[in-house]
Amino acid sequence: MSVTPVLTRALRYGGIWALVVAIAAGLIGLAVSGVSGLVGGLLGAALAAVFLALTAGSMLLAGRVTKGDTTSPAFFGIVLGVWFVKLIVFLFATILLRGETWMNPTVFGFSVIAAVIGSLVTDIVAYLRARVPYVSDVTLPGEPKP
Repeated sequence: MSVTPVLTRALRYGGIWALVVAIAAGLIGLAVSGVSGLVGGLLGAALAAVFLALTAGSMLLAGRVTKGDTTSPAFFGIVLGVWFVKLIVFLFATILLRGETWMNPTVFGFSVIAAVIGSLVTDIVAYLRARVPYVSDVTLPGEPKP
């Protein structure tokens, strides 16, 4: 069984959601606190989009490396390694951005929260809409016969 259709759909939906959050958070931030709010909203949405892409991308890469064996230690090593890199990047970003005057931290925080919650919802929607058979000898309607 391949998880590739679910993950590619999740990447697509997550990218669309990140764009929506970037536009909305940027406009709200601009209205609330000017250019620093705009920068905070855009930066928060971009950071969340990168993290979403890294998660799904690491699972796709791990699936290719292990030839679809999701029980392989290499699969878990790749996914956990990327999650560790995300943690380090998040800590460095938080430390570097703390106290910066060119960015509104409140707008940044709200845009990250909105993007993360929205990406969780888009992951669920992608999972529910994906048509992945759990039996290998069945052809879904509309698919070519083997």
